Amino acid sequence: MSIEAIGLLGIVALLTLIFLRVPVGIAMGIVGFFGYAAIDGLDRALRVLGQTPYDVSSGYTLSVVPLFILMGELAMRSGMSARLYTSARSIFLGIRGSQALATIAACAGFGAICGSSLATAATMTRIAIPEMRRANYDDALSAGSVASGGSLGILIPPSIPLVIYGLIAEQSVPRLFAASLIPGLLLTALYMAVVVIWVAVNPKIAPKSDLGGGWSERIRNIFSAWHVLLLFGVAIGGLYAGWFTPTEAAAVGAAGALVLGSLFGQLTWQGVVTSVIETVRTTCMLFVIVIFAVTFSYFVTQSQLPQAVAGWMNALHLGPISLIVVLTIFYIILGCFMDGFGMILITVPVFLPVLTQHGYDPIWFGVMLVIVIELGLIHPPVGMNIFVIQAQVREMPITKIYKGIVPFLVAPLVLLGLLVAMPSLAMWLPHRLFN
Repeated sequence: MSIEAIGLLGIVALLTLIFLRVPVGIAMGIVGFFGYAAIDGLDRALRVLGQTPYDVSSGYTLSVVPLFILMGELAMRSGMSARLYTSARSIFLGIRGSQALATIAACAGFGAICGSSLATAATMTRIAIPEMRRANYDDALSAGSVASGGSLGILIPPSIPLVIYGLIAEQSVPRLFAASLIPGLLLTALYMAVVVIWVAVNPKIAPKSDLGGGWSERIRNIFSAWHVLLLFGVAIGGLYAGWFTPTEAAAVGAAGALVLGSLFGQLTWQGVVTSVIETVRTTCMLFVIVIFAVTFSYFVTQSQLPQAVAGWMNALHLGPISLIVVLTIFYIILGCFMDGFGMILITVPVFLPVLTQHGYDPIWFGVMLVIVIELGLIHPPVGMNIFVIQAQVREMPITKIYKGIVPFLVAPLVLLGLLVAMPSLAMWLPHRLFN
């Protein structure tokens, strides 16, 4: 059997294991080990399996992951998310659909200090949906705004998927964070535009908000989220300014969340302990996935599969635009069955060389990939953000959540089109900051 045939058989075996509900990380480890053994022998495969965990876990690049996770955990338990929601509600008071708009804005703000879409969606579900139900909002609009807003957590920096992509693609994390900022803000605005258009077409789903309170109260509420602005400004602003490395920025952010949460928030000693425990659990899960993904990538490289895919795509004579359209459709379909980390770890070693041959910047592609992963978080049948909402609001039918998310699927598709037409939306800021 040829090396390329072993590579293709490995991909088929990987997809089969995933469809059989084997966790993505374990599936990649199994296929990577046995595939490498089939090509280079059992002894070499055992050496790779023994060395890879040390190489990955001792790498400086991944040290940023647990620190950003800890920052998000501490911020969540200090009540910053609730103050963000209160602040955003005060900004949009008097506008029809104000609470849905506030939910998306609060999700964007919390994503800027959290880096996790699932954590953002889970937190805002507990805060925003009960408030919107009390205001007689339609459940579809409530669920759709939380699910879509929650997905912003992996695009607006800091973003854990972008860190993982940077490791696999060997790209600068600060550049990736800079490239994702403007698209993240633009996607926030597009989600808000969906709310404005939806409530204009069907006013019954969102009662008009009363102004409520005086201007002094509104201003006080707006500035109640200063902790989040300070935390983001020091940690991510310091990263952009060149004051910190990514790991130093994450450490400053985690320390800042601890201090601000203890002095001005609701963070207790038990909350700190719980945050540390959850950080360890999440980090262990991510490191296991990355370790086995690196093992799988060794197998993919040995199988010469990237070269074979590049040759196949070149034979199709696809232009740069046609290529990115085909890959986007492929990723959207893949998102129906696979989580975001799996999509990054499995496909980037195969497709990135092809894209660079066609003149695409790896930093730009990282932003595009994360946007497509956002689509996967909110479109069925997987749609992890959808199931996060349903798990916490069990009386809300899953069909109602699906109905609420459909209008919001337009926004990331529009953003993808804009990024293809105007790559400078992603590339302008990193060029300004780092060139």
